[in-house]
Amino acid sequence: MKVTTSIFTLLLISQITFAQTAAKKIDSIFRSIAIYNPEIAMSVGFVENGNTTFFNYGKISKESTQAVNENTIYEIGSITKLLTGNLIAQAHNEGKLKIDDFIDDYLPKEYVLSNEIKGKIKISDLASHQSGLPNFDFRKLMEINPKQPLDITKESVHALINENTKLIDYGSYRYSNISYTLMGMILEKVYSKSYEDILKEKMLLPLKMENTLTSNFNVKNKVTGYEFNGIPQDFFNWNYLIAPAGLVKSNTSDLTKLLKTILSNTGEISKATAIAETTFFKNTEREIGFGQQMERIADDVYFYKTGNTMGCATIFAYDKKSNWGMVILLNHNSPQLIGELMDANYEQVFKKKAVSNNTKKMQL
Repeated sequence: MKVTTSIFTLLLISQITFAQTAAKKIDSIFRSIAIYNPEIAMSVGFVENGNTTFFNYGKISKESTQAVNENTIYEIGSITKLLTGNLIAQAHNEGKLKIDDFIDDYLPKEYVLSNEIKGKIKISDLASHQSGLPNFDFRKLMEINPKQPLDITKESVHALINENTKLIDYGSYRYSNISYTLMGMILEKVYSKSYEDILKEKMLLPLKMENTLTSNFNVKNKVTGYEFNGIPQDFFNWNYLIAPAGLVKSNTSDLTKLLKTILSNTGEISKATAIAETTFFKNTEREIGFGQQMERIADDVYFYKTGNTMGCATIFAYDKKSNWGMVILLNHNSPQLIGELMDANYEQVFKKKAVSNNTKKMQL
């Protein structure tokens, strides 16, 4: 399967006229990619000023005639981390924990930090990927179980936590799935419930995200995911240990409900988002919040979280100042294409909106 590269993408996008509405511009960007990549399924949800528009391109698989729609299920990968981060922030707001607490007393009894690293790792360090803990060795996991590398065991987590005596790069950014595994354990301890039940109770049920799936995702309207070279991939099994790091499945219909709630600035989920939008780590390359990342251009900022599995690539992004949000789901392991699509939409649609908003404020 061949994916259109950035140079050709930009050539296509440069033909879009500014006279189009935001929705038409977005459709033009994605349609131009879909024409040259008909085997890639793309589902897009766009929220602007409280209104939602959906765009869908392609079929649920190469062999199917069934078109994707806003209810089609994809793996959302590490967008799950944004959900987990929000749940931790809700727990903070409820007084169940403090995000700057050390993690030592929040772990299950079978996980004991060594004397060398006790009292050093905060919950906020986990959420912002700067704990210094070793991560899962994905290559080794692939060798053990190529089809389901995330079917990890308690023993493997135990080895990473209990046998670790050194935080090699504490305070520096290093993307970490083990951190979100631990955050799931922390949630389970403070609420005395499973991560799956906490997620449903505090996010999925209140927002009526009825097709955001956890342990049971045996549905007909879901895509087949494909590796970069076009080989079909199974969805990852639900494993309660690593689930908080990236095993939720969803669609654009449900994820735009979350976007609208975040943009509304009302309710417990939105209140928790204010914590997630705080900068916990920043260097010249990136700025990290609580489960998500920031992109600043002049005085405008948008927040986003990407997700990448063996067969899907996704992004969840929003800008409160300009009042827009977007989710993009692909049935193709191509984080590069996701990045190009988001960049193209920002440059051709959302950046113009931000400039327009600033101009109006200056006129006032």
